[in-house]
Amino acid sequence: MSPIFFYAQRYIQLFSLAFFMLLSFAALLFGLIFLVISADHFVDGAAVCAKKIGISPLIIGMVIVGFGTSAPELLVSLLAALQENPGIALGNAYGSNITNIGLILGLTAILAPISVNSSVFKREFSLLILATLIAILQLLDGSLSRVDGIVLLVLFAVIMIYSVWRSRKENAGSFNSQLEQELNTKQISTAKATFKLATGLLVLIGSSRILVWGAVNIASQLGVSDELIGLTIVAFGTSLPELASSLTALKKGEHDIALGNVIGSNLFNTLAVVGIAGSISQLTLNPNLLVRDISTMSLMTILLLFLLRPRKTGSIIPRQGGILLLSIYILYNSYLLLSFF
Repeated sequence: MSPIFFYAQRYIQLFSLAFFMLLSFAALLFGLIFLVISADHFVDGAAVCAKKIGISPLIIGMVIVGFGTSAPELLVSLLAALQENPGIALGNAYGSNITNIGLILGLTAILAPISVNSSVFKREFSLLILATLIAILQLLDGSLSRVDGIVLLVLFAVIMIYSVWRSRKENAGSFNSQLEQELNTKQISTAKATFKLATGLLVLIGSSRILVWGAVNIASQLGVSDELIGLTIVAFGTSLPELASSLTALKKGEHDIALGNVIGSNLFNTLAVVGIAGSISQLTLNPNLLVRDISTMSLMTILLLFLLRPRKTGSIIPRQGGILLLSIYILYNSYLLLSFF
């Protein structure tokens, strides 16, 4: 083999590798962007369609909007489970929970202390802690079986039915009125709403596939676990809808919704996202996921409960609490990067 041919072959290999990595990063980036955009279109279309066929704003808010903001986590974990990538499937769900509390709620509290006046969050916090404990018990054997996944889905269904019944009984509070007003301002035709619903769902599925493909390729080429990608980049990207929703709610002074958005999303991730992924195929765990990541998620959930400082008109998460949550999130991700590299 002549030297010229050898070096030409090497350059071609290096160029192919660089192009493949660039393509993988582009897939990850554009997958995240279109995931967030399509989730927003899906929620808008679904909410308007549901309103036009007579579904109450309460059900729309709790089921359709709640599902829509967590649709990125659901579809990414679903496709990762189908492709037998448990690191992304579980890392995305639990990493999103850590991101929701540490980054989103921490940043929100730093911008403005979060006051909570509704007693409903006492119940929701209890349910979230219960779901977290069940998740820990299921994962102690080092895997998530199909039976475990089905148990999580059944528990999620029971909680949803109970929450809808309870909220109907309590007349849904200000959230119901606000959502009713917001839906009435969306003056779009049924055909346009259906189009947004269909295209949003299709782009959600397509962008999820692209994102998972890019994430797996990057992990493979860099020689790191796909779990790292799931816990960091993918978890951050799929949590962007929750970040936007919480900041918007805070801007409008709806602190209950900002906190409820995070609690509801974490509950959805722990039960529905992990449950659907586990019911598709048995997921084998990296031991670090339980010792390091789920432990961090559990501690941050309990810490959040203690940070809700009581006062006469309710509870408040002070700026110092937001700084603490954000600091834990930064330290956790720094440790992740150092341990994997």
